[in-house]
Amino acid sequence: MKDFRQMKQRGEKITALTAYDYPTARLLDETGIDIILVGDSLGMVVLGYQDTTPVTLEEMLHHTRAAARGTKQALLVADMPIHTYDTPEQAIATAKKFVDAGAQAVKLEGGASHMAQIKAITQEGIRFMAHIGMLPQSVREEGGYRIKGRTQSEEEALLADARAVEKAGAFSVVLEIVLADVAKQITNAISIPTIGIGSGEHCDGQILVTHDLIGLFPWFTPKFVSPEARVAEEIRRAARAFIERTRGK
Repeated sequence: MKDFRQMKQRGEKITALTAYDYPTARLLDETGIDIILVGDSLGMVVLGYQDTTPVTLEEMLHHTRAAARGTKQALLVADMPIHTYDTPEQAIATAKKFVDAGAQAVKLEGGASHMAQIKAITQEGIRFMAHIGMLPQSVREEGGYRIKGRTQSEEEALLADARAVEKAGAFSVVLEIVLADVAKQITNAISIPTIGIGSGEHCDGQILVTHDLIGLFPWFTPKFVSPEARVAEEIRRAARAFIERTRGK
């Protein structure tokens, strides 16, 4: 596994993408990607849920096992779904299940409010990736996805969260939809790498949902994503060609 702190020190950008199955994980792994995340975003782009909150632990473990079979070089990180880390004891138990499923690290949402859970996980020798800023598992309470860091109080809270997760033992922290200037401040304030999603170019690395990157979920594309491919259109084209060939048209 790569030393991500050294990558930060060298100014070498960290790359991360999501995978939820064997072929996608294997394809990404073959490209030399640094991190593969089995994200609970699979709730929307694979399972058809409205958001990530209905995703169960068993669903996440199922997809983690599949992705693990295709990952040889990248660091495989798995998302801990909502209400599977409400206490430190539960967080440890959940993290161990992901390790048994093939994950090499785990991620949960929250900063200073979850220091006890993060410390519990890292003290068990399990690598941990933090996630602050916009927290998708809280989308129903917040009433939507909105950029974080617009006010001074939000900026101060984000900086406190970043320092808290670093102190608790995280090896990196995802900054989701954080104002770019604030993301830059956080990146400069801590020694662990920041990995941005919709948080500007000054983070130490970037992560995207692969379905967004390759245009495999055409019904919604985040504003901060510029798809590199249009896989959904290719699937439609291939299916139409098959239908026409089969019907003899």
